[in-house]
Amino acid sequence: MLTENRKARHDYTVLETLECGIELFGTEVKVVRHGEASLAGSYGAVLGGELWLVGMNIPVYAFGNRFNHDPKRNRKLLVHAKEVLELKMKTEAKGLTLIPLKLYLKRGRVKVELGVCRGKALYDKRETLKKKAVMLDLKRRI
Repeated sequence: MLTENRKARHDYTVLETLECGIELFGTEVKVVRHGEASLAGSYGAVLGGELWLVGMNIPVYAFGNRFNHDPKRNRKLLVHAKEVLELKMKTEAKGLTLIPLKLYLKRGRVKVELGVCRGKALYDKRETLKKKAVMLDLKRRI
């Protein structure tokens, strides 16, 4: 795994996940392989009939030249057209959000795990923290 959006599982309830390819430049792939990419604050959006990853930060490659990439550009996610339509309907009708959960390599290609998520209320967040603390306490006793 290259990077993970830890805050996503705390702030959102993940209803389903989807594996997507991502369109990257060569310098972006090098930075991602070093583990310097950040998924914090990013989200998926259907724009013009295509699925895009908005707000993902991939810093500039240190050894890149004048052809270096823009760190905050929107990146196209590669999925089937039917899946794009399904995701568009879910996000518009049900008030769900597309959140990237992690970046990883699969057969040498960078993949994004995109989650269809619903935002958690404050009391839900507290409840999950309590459950986590109880489970940790039980593990310590064993």
